[in-house]
Amino acid sequence: MNSRLLVAALLAVSLLAGCGGDSGASEDPISQVPKEGGLQDRVRAAQTVNEADFPATKGKSLQDVAAEIKGAGSTEAGLASSVFTVGEDNRLAFGVIDKKDGQFVYGPTAVYVAPNPNAPARGPYPAPADVLLTEPRYRSRQAAEETDPFAAVYQAKVPFDKKGPWAVLVVTKKGNTYVAAPQQVQVNTKQADQIPDVGERPPDVATDTIASVKGNEKLLDTRVPPDDMHKDSFDQVLGKKPVALLFSTPQLCQSRVCGPVTDIAVQMQSKYRDKIDFIHQEVYVDNDTNKGLRAPLKAFHLPTEPWLFVVDANGKITARLEGSFGLSAFENALKTAL
Repeated sequence: MNSRLLVAALLAVSLLAGCGGDSGASEDPISQVPKEGGLQDRVRAAQTVNEADFPATKGKSLQDVAAEIKGAGSTEAGLASSVFTVGEDNRLAFGVIDKKDGQFVYGPTAVYVAPNPNAPARGPYPAPADVLLTEPRYRSRQAAEETDPFAAVYQAKVPFDKKGPWAVLVVTKKGNTYVAAPQQVQVNTKQADQIPDVGERPPDVATDTIASVKGNEKLLDTRVPPDDMHKDSFDQVLGKKPVALLFSTPQLCQSRVCGPVTDIAVQMQSKYRDKIDFIHQEVYVDNDTNKGLRAPLKAFHLPTEPWLFVVDANGKITARLEGSFGLSAFENALKTAL
């Protein structure tokens, strides 16, 4: 799959790739972020964003807003979502990296957008950080082997009123100053978006189960250890009970965020297993990138991975998330089906 998630700047840094338990999830995700070097404090600060703390647009162009920030250009923003359509409910997810030392930057962050850099800027749109780190017992072996984890992802709700390229400016408060990074996204019409959306009934597809692969977990799941979200086929439970359907491949994910979101699914399953059926679908046939996509991904028209679809008991999609999403985003998505 030609994943467009996370630009080279993000891929150049050591990311959290990506042991089960059966008790409830922690109510304080920030406690899982390492305290060393003040990382936990910075991520905690990044969770709260006050629009008034950021430069007002007042008719300024996006370029003008950038020019006012002394730290403009000192950071890079790596996109962690890629599908945007005309409308109000676009989730713009990203990470911020310091160009000098290659480390992730955490602090209160907001987003500005415009059809082009010289057009009037719109924003600031708050982009609070969402923790990606699960409790240790829910982390896969891939995650345990990584260092310098990608601890949190930023996400903003951004409206776009026309299709085409849009310029983006990510502004982060760092101490007593600001740093900024430019980006660009492509916005399409809703009609051009073939991926099943909120309010629609998803494709009635069979997903792989432990029974369908005759117990061969290596064909079923690239996560180490394998998760237990392969008992039911999606078509068997659709319209009968709420479902959380996760498309991800922890070992083969080109965007390298499948591991963390799959671990988050395992942690959320421990809390919601009595209310929601959790299904994990791998991406490639026989877990071989040369064999192409599995049938369920083709049916959903997915151009990237990972994706989460939450479906209510009536068989309607109540939430969808693409790319990198943290504990709060995942849990909020689940609650839409309850």
